[in-house]
Amino acid sequence: MGSFACRRIAIGGDHAGFVMKTELLATLSALDVELIDCGAFDQNPSDFPMFAEQVAEKILSGEVERGLLVCGSGVGVSVAANKIPGIRASLCHDSYSAHQGVEHDDMNVLCLGARVIGPSLATEIVHSFLSATYAPQPRHQARVDMINAIEKRALDGHYTKK
Repeated sequence: MGSFACRRIAIGGDHAGFVMKTELLATLSALDVELIDCGAFDQNPSDFPMFAEQVAEKILSGEVERGLLVCGSGVGVSVAANKIPGIRASLCHDSYSAHQGVEHDDMNVLCLGARVIGPSLATEIVHSFLSATYAPQPRHQARVDMINAIEKRALDGHYTKK
């Protein structure tokens, strides 16, 4: 299980995701995946938004190809990462969603809930995510273009709260 489409990733997570993140780091390192660990570096209470931002910055700078975020439920890191233009993060607790999100939606950040799934399933999901490639079939590309248009409208202030 080392045939990955993506070999450079940034990984991060808060205290609740620390143990799972550490296990994934060890597993992926053994498979020659280049990893940048954005923290947390221990189980002391920490805030997931800063790790989501750090992982996103590594992707947007081109330093890595994709990102992996882990918190207790996976929801918080997903919400935080998706606030950053250019990031398409998704919470996945199954292998199908992990590869389909890349193949159809050009997902570039996988979010996992350490309190929801175990390490074996997490590893399987990460393998699926890293093995997938975006396949821009016309209907998929049209949807990604729509997502990008929504993002542009948001950046232009279209969705400001009144």
